[in-house]
Amino acid sequence: MALELADVHIGVAGRALLRGLSARVDPGGVLAVMGPSGSGKSSLLAWVAGTLPTPPFEARGRMRLDGQALEARPIQQRRIGLLFQDDLLFPHLSVRENLLFALPAGGHHARHAATEAALAEAGLAGLGERMPASLSGGQRARVSLLRALLAQPRALLLDEPFNKLDQALRAQVREFTFATLRARGVPALLVTHDPADVPAGAQVIDLDARTDDA
Repeated sequence: MALELADVHIGVAGRALLRGLSARVDPGGVLAVMGPSGSGKSSLLAWVAGTLPTPPFEARGRMRLDGQALEARPIQQRRIGLLFQDDLLFPHLSVRENLLFALPAGGHHARHAATEAALAEAGLAGLGERMPASLSGGQRARVSLLRALLAQPRALLLDEPFNKLDQALRAQVREFTFATLRARGVPALLVTHDPADVPAGAQVIDLDARTDDA
């Protein structure tokens, strides 16, 4: 399942942020978008997700996911997951309840089995009854990723999701995140300021360089 962007233009208040951006992200692949604040990175993610406010923003371009046009579809029909700097786990729900929140409707046994399998895959077996506040930063980051993937997204948007982790945890969570996306064949669009966040083999678009060349 590939994510394709073609001739994407985004602007605000008469100022162009993105001009003619095109890219293809293959299943399990990563497109890293880098650049200074205000260069349009977050605006691109919002456009792909369907949350970019228009107005004040203006946007045009083509977007395909598994060959299907998405640009005119509402957010709930796009099935695109998001991960942010903050894990955004529900503090009043247990780890298992956070994961169950993301799962599609289904039988009780099957849904609970899915959460247990996900926790085991992430090295978090036995932590289902814990509350988010009792987890380490790396554990919360992994639970957040699991919750996003249990919603069965067709693509995942990563908005500097490793930014608040210390260096040791950052490397560990990065490796787990990109290995999981590769294994599941989920294309990802990563926004980051840190070149170390970009996995080997990823495509990179530097918006600062594109602005200088324009």
